Amino acid sequence: MSRWLWQLRARLGYWLARRLFHWPAALRQPRLWQWMQGQYGRMANLGDTQAQGFYGHILLFRGQGLGAREEGLRLLRLAANGGDGKAAYQLGVQSLQGDTRQAPDAAQAVRWWEMALAAEHPLAASRLSQLYRDGAPGLEPDPQTAERYAALAAEATRSGR
Repeated sequence: MSRWLWQLRARLGYWLARRLFHWPAALRQPRLWQWMQGQYGRMANLGDTQAQGFYGHILLFRGQGLGAREEGLRLLRLAANGGDGKAAYQLGVQSLQGDTRQAPDAAQAVRWWEMALAAEHPLAASRLSQLYRDGAPGLEPDPQTAERYAALAAEATRSGR
């Protein structure tokens, strides 16, 4: 088959899998769930930022094992670098939490949340304000910066973002 036909098939399969995701009965069927994950993975591998963010979240929160978590984080990084604010926000949360292999990194969380803020994520400014107000490992409290981000969060709330 030609390349455009494969891409069309991938897009149609992804579209159907995303619709089936909202049906609880479909999620309880192991073979159907496996097929759906294949569609998400195929679309993510084709470089679709939205699919990378979506499948990255699924692997991070529903994946089984450390390999699924790491793949989820990798896909979220790709999506965030592609401009997905939700993925950037989640990477900030994960950076601040740390895990068994990596200590919490506030500087990395700031970097991801600033990317999320640039993509107009509604919670990024408030999390940055809180982080700079309270401080964190590797990040000293900075009341002036906290106030600047608090003002951005208040503006975003007023404008309905």
